[in-house]
Amino acid sequence: MKFASLKNQNPDGSLLIVSRDLKRASSVTDIAPTLQHALEHWPHLERALLDAYEDLECGNERPEFDFQALLRDGEIAAPLPRTHQWMDGSAYLSHVERVRRARNDTVPDSFYHDPLMYQGGGDAMLGPRDDIRVLSEDWGVDLEGEVGVITGDVAMGATPAEASEAVRLLVLINDISYRKLIPPELAKGFGFVNSKGANALSPVAVTPDELGSEWNSTKGAGKLDYRLVCYVRDAWFGNPNAADDMTFSLFDLVSHAAKTRELKAGTLIGSGTISNHDVATGYACIMEKRLVEQVELGAAKTDFLRFGETISIDMFDHNGDTIFGAIEQKVARYKA
Repeated sequence: MKFASLKNQNPDGSLLIVSRDLKRASSVTDIAPTLQHALEHWPHLERALLDAYEDLECGNERPEFDFQALLRDGEIAAPLPRTHQWMDGSAYLSHVERVRRARNDTVPDSFYHDPLMYQGGGDAMLGPRDDIRVLSEDWGVDLEGEVGVITGDVAMGATPAEASEAVRLLVLINDISYRKLIPPELAKGFGFVNSKGANALSPVAVTPDELGSEWNSTKGAGKLDYRLVCYVRDAWFGNPNAADDMTFSLFDLVSHAAKTRELKAGTLIGSGTISNHDVATGYACIMEKRLVEQVELGAAKTDFLRFGETISIDMFDHNGDTIFGAIEQKVARYKA
């Protein structure tokens, strides 16, 4: 199944079921008014939602919307417009290694068996066409292309195998970062707050069964064997494979997050910036490219994002069809 949320006066939006090709959608608010409601009552509602999805694919009795028109008009919110719990891991150590090298630092051995993770603000997720609104472009505005999972309830101490049973949906994430605010904030020793903006999610959230054998692939359980295609300023920026060089699976990250607490339905956990050791695959964030430039060219050449500039993050199946729809954003000056 593929789900989206339509913007309205409700901060959680209203739930849509979306066709596999992302062309059509139907309201399913009679089954679940919001995606959060569906997640909290998943065992009781899954069958009815699946029936609605099959009806949409095979001949719908429900009123249909032109999903692409809604998307173009900015009417589509993040699939989960707000979540009670957003945590981001760092599963790709090639990204961590490059960041650390630029700070003349090394990666501790523990990072290779104990995941990095921070807890962020989930009160407002940006829609896939919403602007990245900032007060100053001098903050060092950067994209971070990721894959994320949305869970049902997860028990404290769940193993990765147990965590796998709780994964309800997958999404793409733009984990927006303000690079020039990060060093002084990390120097305080208390984690990210100001240096992370509101995240954007892909147009739809997708159930694992839609992903075929590329989910739980031969490259490992809880890994998605597709490339993340990123454009910056309308130019190709990278297409790293989301399964390659992934030290910790998404199941590992869910298990790590649940080590000392229960996770409630609607928890969103990100993979961290997708990164491959092979630089020919490009990048999913500007900072990483700048770090490689420092090593290879002696200085960073690629600027961070400025007002009016754009990014795009997408993922395609082996037929060339988009899976989640694209995150397409422009940097804009914030106005209250």
